[in-house]
Amino acid sequence: MIVPPPFGAGQRIGLFGGSFNPAHSGHRAVALYALKRLGLDWIWWLVSPQNPLKDAGDYRDYDERLAVTRLVARHPRFIVSNLEEQLKTRTTAATLAALAPVLRRGRFVWIMGADSFANLHHWNDWTEIPETIPLAILARPGYSMRALESPAALRYENRRIATERAKELPGAPPPAWCFIPMPLRSESSTAIRERAKNRKQTS
Repeated sequence: MIVPPPFGAGQRIGLFGGSFNPAHSGHRAVALYALKRLGLDWIWWLVSPQNPLKDAGDYRDYDERLAVTRLVARHPRFIVSNLEEQLKTRTTAATLAALAPVLRRGRFVWIMGADSFANLHHWNDWTEIPETIPLAILARPGYSMRALESPAALRYENRRIATERAKELPGAPPPAWCFIPMPLRSESSTAIRERAKNRKQTS
């Protein structure tokens, strides 16, 4: 039996999934902006054990990633969860399917960056994701136009909610999605890993 974070029936909850390899201030900025623009009660940070689209050799230890994410996500409305580890799921579609009984009790929305949305059509069983939960797409440097012209955006063009109506997204009947512009930050997990690798090589 899984143990989801506690929440009240009908509360507005953002699911912020990712490898967080490692989590950084850019992730925090996205979560804070989504919290405000979507009018959320909580954001659950779901730390993925393994992204099937990425090289497992590049991953830090799961417990380390979980611990770093908890440091980055310090906020009274943020909860860092190991739900995907509990579920033993490895794809977002499988995680959402397993969480179906939980999703029915609240008004949930999936938070993702424009970079992820631009490549959503490469994900396993990708159409099941927007068919299961509304998607909040937060701007990322260099990806806004690619996201808005992506196969996912074109497929669900008629289900897009205008940015100024973003607070209607949690609990909206899926498929539904909203693109949310925000102040952009260039920090990325890849850049952090590269800097750490270079420091080791020069030390």
